[in-house]
Amino acid sequence: MSALFDNIINHINQIGACALIVIGLYIVVMHTNMIKRIIGINIFGTGVFYFFVSIGYVRGGQIPIVNGDESGVMINPLPSVLILTGIVVVVSITVYAMSLVIKIYEGYGTMDQAEITRMKSGENND
Repeated sequence: MSALFDNIINHINQIGACALIVIGLYIVVMHTNMIKRIIGINIFGTGVFYFFVSIGYVRGGQIPIVNGDESGVMINPLPSVLILTGIVVVVSITVYAMSLVIKIYEGYGTMDQAEITRMKSGENND
């Protein structure tokens, strides 16, 4: 039992990241409101970022700045660099999605995807 508890404690960051990913995916799949779906995509992306950062972390590691002392374990900076690029992509996707939701709301008067689908199917039958 102690080994299981120690394993959970050692991987708590990955467990938290997976929880965020599952929460974000649940929001995207289960809600029909487009704003909630955008928020779910952001939560999902945050979980992915957290997972990559937790993978790159090394317990007891040093920052990879060489100042003459190269002994010891270094932290891998590549996941952090990739996360910075990912944050920019997620923010731009969020802004673009929000602008599309504004245009959809102006056109249909609602942000509910199920209601828009019903409206469009009614338009096709006429």
